This record gives sequence, C-alpha cells and structure tokens, in this order.
Amino acid sequence: MANFKFYNTLTRTIQDFVPREEGKVSMYTCGPTVYHYAHIGNIRTYIMQDVLVKALMYAGYDVKRVMNITDVGHLSSDADTGEDKMLAGAKREHKSVMEIAKYYTDAFFADFDAVGNKRPDIVEPATNCISEFIHMVEVLLEKGYAYVAGGNVYFDTSKLDDYYVFSSDIEKEQLQVGVRDDVEEDTNKKNKTDFVLWFTKSKFEEQALKWDSPWGVGYPGWHIECSCISMKHLGEYIDIHCGGVDNIFPHHTNEIAQSESYLGHEWCKYWFHSNHLNDKSGKMSKSKGAILTVSVLKEKGYDPLVYRFFCLQSHYRKPLEFSFEALDNVTGAFNKLIKKIAELKDEGSVDNAVVKEFEDKFRDAISNDLNTSMAITLLYDILKADTNDSTKLAVVKNFDTVLSLDLIGHAAAVGEVKEVDPELEAYVLDAIEKRAAAKKAKDFATADAIRDELLKKGVEIKDTREGVKWQLI
Repeated sequence: MANFKFYNTLTRTIQDFVPREEGKVSMYTCGPTVYHYAHIGNIRTYIMQDVLVKALMYAGYDVKRVMNITDVGHLSSDADTGEDKMLAGAKREHKSVMEIAKYYTDAFFADFDAVGNKRPDIVEPATNCISEFIHMVEVLLEKGYAYVAGGNVYFDTSKLDDYYVFSSDIEKEQLQVGVRDDVEEDTNKKNKTDFVLWFTKSKFEEQALKWDSPWGVGYPGWHIECSCISMKHLGEYIDIHCGGVDNIFPHHTNEIAQSESYLGHEWCKYWFHSNHLNDKSGKMSKSKGAILTVSVLKEKGYDPLVYRFFCLQSHYRKPLEFSFEALDNVTGAFNKLIKKIAELKDEGSVDNAVVKEFEDKFRDAISNDLNTSMAITLLYDILKADTNDSTKLAVVKNFDTVLSLDLIGHAAAVGEVKEVDPELEAYVLDAIEKRAAAKKAKDFATADAIRDELLKKGVEIKDTREGVKWQLI
C-alpha cells in the first residue's frame, strides 16, 4: 500500500493517511441540496473529491463512498434560520417539493457525470431516513446533550468541552464573539451556538414535508442527516469526510458535535475540504442571479472535461478564479495535448520499466496532498520522453484512471474529424457574416433562412458568448 497523505482540516496539518481497517477506506461526502442547479464552483468540489477517491484506489485502497441528497431541512441560512430551501424552490417554480428534488437531482448528476466523476457507491436522500433521525434525537435527549424548547429540539453545545473543533484559539474567540450575529435570533436557544435537531410546526405551518415524531409533527434539521446517513451505511466510524470549505462551520462542526455525543467516541479522523471557485466579483453562489453550470458551459461549446482539466491544474486547497478567457486558454492547451496523443502509434512492445518509473512518479504526486498539477506535468513529460509510442500510450491510459479526461477517446475522435473543403469554409464564413448583418438589422427572417440553408449543406452553427461557432454534421 502506497504512502498517502493529505491536509486534514481537523488537525490543520498534512498527515499520513492510516485507515481504521487496512486497505479499506470508508468515505462520506456532503451531497447537494437539490433546490436549484449546482454551479461550476460546486462541481469543482466534487471533481476534487472524485480525484481523491481515484487517487486512493490508485494507491491500492478499496474505497466505499456514501453521499446524501438534501431534499428537506436545509434552511436559507446555515444557522437554522430563514426558509427551507426546498420549499423556496417549489414556490419559485410552482411545483411540489418532490418534483423539485427529482428534477434538480437529475440535473446535478448529469453535470456530475459529464466532468468524468465516478458516482458514489451509495446515494441516499434525506427523506429516506426519518426514523434514523428521530432515533438519534431521542438518544441525544436521553444523554442530556439536547433539550426541547418552543416545540423544537436543540443540541446543547454548552455540554461539550470543545465545540469549535476545526478552529485555532484566535478563530474560536472570533466565532464566540460574532457567531451568527447577522441572522435573526432564535429565542428558544439556550446558547447562540445551539442548533436544531428537529423542527415542529412552531417553525413553519406551511412546511410541505413533515412527519410524526415524539415532539410533534415536524421535520429534521439539516445537520443531523449527514451523521445518520453516514452511520446507516458506514457504521460508527468513518475514515474521511469530504466537503467544501464553506461546510466547515457550522455544518461539519455540528456534525461532529452530535455524532460524537451520540456515539461516545471519535467519529471521523480525517476531514478533506476543497476551496472556493471565484469569479472576478468573488465567490460563486446561487444568490448572484444566473447560475453558471456545466450544462451551460456545454451549451456554449465547451467540453465539460476541459473544465475538469482546468480544475486539475490548480491545487484543491487554493481558491481558483474562473473566467471564460482562462477556460479558452485551457481549451487550447487541452486540444494541443490531445493532438500530441492522437499522433502516437500503438506499435512495438511496451517498455515496462519506463511505465513503472512514471507510475511511481505519478503515485508520489497524487499521494502527496493530491498534487494534480504535478500529475499533469508528468503527462507532458511522458509525451516528451525518449521511449516508443506504445509505452507512452500505456502510461497515458494509466494516468487517466485518476485524471479521467478521456484522453484516448478524445485522441481517437481527432482522427475522425471530417476534412473541411476550403470552398465550403469560405462559403460558411461569408454566410455567418451575412447572418450577423441581418440580425443587426433585425431582419430575423433572413437570418433564420441563412441558418436553415447552412443546415441543408450539413453545417450547424451555434451562437456562443465567444461568437458564432460552426461544425459539420
């Protein structure tokens, strides 16, 4: 088993990874709240988690990964205030909550799959686990870690020796002074940091999804679902818990509080967090208006795997700034890479010594806090290496089990590209100019006629942010 290490948010150090059971890894991933589309910043987090899974497998581990789908209980503030995000989504689109959940779950996985991710072994919607949530709340009440107030059940953070488990002493002081001062105060709470385990009708009379419980008709708080779904499928211990840095506080802090109080022992030893994707205006979020998704990138003519390539060139713990100019540059680099691979001929015998040399270097890179940029560099290194093409192809295929860029598939497609007749190309470019002039003059009938004429000649045009793109069909 290869030595594998990564940054553990809990200890704030890069640590050697030692699972509880030799050779096996139990991993839990916070899944999406399916009230809206997942933007490309969300997807960056899932790409880096996917690389972690595949890197661990490359190092020789057997990985079992569980992910939840939040379809109830996540309020518009992570601090248990505001409106349920699922209910807000249903109101926005005049659909039922479960229709919203189904639609956005499907949309999420369409984008998740498009960027080369391997689906978790188990995906569990929160609404499947109501009995587990109720049981955990009952145990926490029995142990004295929870209390009932105003009809709701709260976790009592004052019963813990250390609530702020992820924070340094300075950060703890700052959090204790200013925790959640920006949200409405819940007067039922004994302490500002207490959080809801179970809501009753005292929260929302119109809540669409609600269940009977010992404390009245209601629904679970957001934080409890991850603890219960993890324990349901992975048992009392997990090796790695994944999420974005915005999950650290309060969500993951609260998960640890309730899980370890319930279990009576340490729950998860390693915590893996990916940093934000930013644009020039700051962190990407759904509150900014139009949501940039992988599907939208695809509609604009970008290959979703080029977006994965873009993410892999940065370290997962660093903020990454997105722009279309940057993505265009990466597209050019990706196409040149594919062209080089497409030129390789699968002839001659594979030099196994060279393959092993590069495998070892690659394993060292990805086992060292997931150094994906070094892994990409090694991909270029093998293409320049003094060895035969068959050996180079063997190494490329090997690396792509982790990188998941479909390098060989893209290279094969290069050879299938239709040759463009120069006269046809000139005709198409002239037609595109005439169409642009017609649209500018608001002569849309002529613009549509030009598009239809091009289609008859086997040419499809697409309006994108970067201008009109065309291809033979």
